[in-house]
Amino acid sequence: MSFELVVIGGGNMGAALVGGLLDGGVVERDALAIVEPSPGRRAELAGLFPDLTVVDEVPPCRSAVLAVKPHTVPAVAAGAVAAGATRLLSVAAGVTTRAISEAAGEGVAVVRAMPNTPALVGQGVSAIAAADGAGDADLDWADSVLGAVGLVVRVDEGQLDAVTGLTGSGPAYVFLIAEALIDAGVLAGLPRDHAEPMVAQLLVGAAALLERDGDPAALRARVTSPGGTTAAGLRVLEERATRAALIDAVQAAAERSRELGA
Repeated sequence: MSFELVVIGGGNMGAALVGGLLDGGVVERDALAIVEPSPGRRAELAGLFPDLTVVDEVPPCRSAVLAVKPHTVPAVAAGAVAAGATRLLSVAAGVTTRAISEAAGEGVAVVRAMPNTPALVGQGVSAIAAADGAGDADLDWADSVLGAVGLVVRVDEGQLDAVTGLTGSGPAYVFLIAEALIDAGVLAGLPRDHAEPMVAQLLVGAAALLERDGDPAALRARVTSPGGTTAAGLRVLEERATRAALIDAVQAAAERSRELGA
């Protein structure tokens, strides 16, 4: 039989995609397969996804997700095409659509994506870019795959370095802020086992407000009373150039992404 979709690579991202695709009903269980060379990991995947096909070699398929290490992408792409795939979606960092297309050959639609780690809990952000020769239908397909694990935006490939700096590396910035807030709560007198869930819920709640209202400046102003506690705290953050530091961090990560992809 020929599978509708094969996910090549059963690591964290590959497994997250499979879980999202199944939970969202994007692909039927019998039309989906995972390819994973490690016997131990295959056993884990079989436990996670009962009755799903988990194999060590690419089976006949119509499309494939390349969730593998960047240096293996060209060979894996060629193998997927040899198995019949006419659409490829790569979630490997730094591998250009040109490199993938050259390995895949003519007549294969290639889409490159930059997801981020919150995809592991279905709350990711993924940016997708099409290779020359890939059309709107191919982007729609990639959108449906990655939409199973979060938000998807369409960009030009040249913008993927900026995406890497912002949402690819962004979770680490948020986690650093969370660490600092937890430590601050402890310093202020809270037990750590109270501060940790409080900060986690703080971030979840603030994100929900931002998603609903879409204007961070207005939300900040709403919670900042003249001469109040929040104003005092924000004054320190502005004096310490927190805003500029975050902007510089995104720029540095984007530049490093460009260097690695050169």
